[in-house]
Amino acid sequence: MFDRINNDLRAVFERDPAATSTLEVILTYAGFHALLAYRVAHRLRLWGIPFVPRAISQLARWLTGIEIHPAATIGRGFFIDHGMGVVIGETTEIGDHVTLFQGVTLGGTGKERGKRHPTLGNHVVVGAGAKILGGIKIGDNVKIGANSVVLKSVPANSTVIGVPGRIIKGEGEERLPEATMDHTNIPDPIAERFEALERELIELRKKLDSQNPPEKQ
Repeated sequence: MFDRINNDLRAVFERDPAATSTLEVILTYAGFHALLAYRVAHRLRLWGIPFVPRAISQLARWLTGIEIHPAATIGRGFFIDHGMGVVIGETTEIGDHVTLFQGVTLGGTGKERGKRHPTLGNHVVVGAGAKILGGIKIGDNVKIGANSVVLKSVPANSTVIGVPGRIIKGEGEERLPEATMDHTNIPDPIAERFEALERELIELRKKLDSQNPPEKQ
């Protein structure tokens, strides 16, 4: 457990340029506090201790605004940036070196039992306000844009945006994992389609004008 906490601490410095000292992170970073509480609660739950793990998670939720169910499975180097409003459900599975921004929900879609929360691979980045719902799988190196709603599984090395989420960059060749995502340069497929239609319309007008020149007075 202590090894994982140390990895979580290093992840803060790797992905947050505002982090200046270990003491600052330990004392002021709500995401690290919530994750520390989760590590303790999860270990107690594995030991079969009743009630206490859930009580710890609720106390952490009250103090940090981040809710992580103690039964969730979270890998090494996990980082929550800011984190207010983050919710991680009971059957969620998260791989190594994953980054979540504020307002992310890893939730279910109803009252179904069993595996009802998502599984995230390694080096996944989930933008602010995004919702990943249901027992779906998100592959390694996937980037999910801010405020996207993902309801279907996503293959590795993809980028997803929109409501519902659409893959705008397919698998292709495996790419190197990135700690963050360039939110400002994510393409907009709807706007691109409108621009393509506008260009086609302009070309059609030019063809019509060439075939029907204006009559001379």
